[in-house]
Formats: sequence, C-alpha cells, structure tokens
Amino acid sequence: MTTTVEYIRYRIASQDQKAFEEAYARAAEALAASPECIDYELARCEEEKERYILRIRWTSIDAHLNGFRKGEHFPAFFSAIRPYVTAIEEMQHYLVTGVVGPGKAAGQS
Repeated sequence: MTTTVEYIRYRIASQDQKAFEEAYARAAEALAASPECIDYELARCEEEKERYILRIRWTSIDAHLNGFRKGEHFPAFFSAIRPYVTAIEEMQHYLVTGVVGPGKAAGQS
C-alpha cells in the first residue's frame, strides 16, 4: 500500500508551547477517529526548541484532502489548532520511497 506522509513544520514561541501541545492533544482525537489517518506524531526539536514537526500518514493524498478535510472530523481538528495556523512554516505531502529499514537500535529494549 502506498501512503502519503504529510509534514507540517511549526515555529512556536516558548510561552505558547504548552498550549500548542495541549491543542494538538485535542486535535489528535479527530485524527485517531479519522478512517483516512494511519498514524501521527508531533515532535519538538531538541536543538531549536521552538521548532515542531507534525507527521501524519494518510491512506492517500486524496483521502486527506477530499476525505478528512471534507469529513466529519476536520472541524474539531481545525478548531483545536486554528490559533497556530499562522505559525506554519511548511505543509507538504510526501510519498515514501523504497529506502526504508530498521537501524541496529531497533532490536534493543
């Protein structure tokens, strides 16, 4: 199965980070309920703490744009993250290539 990976890069000021993460925790409920969403992950940069990346795997770009965005779960998702839309630096869809695999640490607990 070919999936689409959406990456959204944010720059969030330190005083807004707690509220930003709480907003995405609420928005995640809509992602989890969406049949178009495979999984998602919000990560914060260790070197530049104001930078975040949201990774969402969708079943396809069409499922994201015409399913999720036009579906019943999008309003709750967008309502939660609306205050941070202006902080988006990049929002793009990518197709995973055949270059994938586990690293040596994957088998360690």
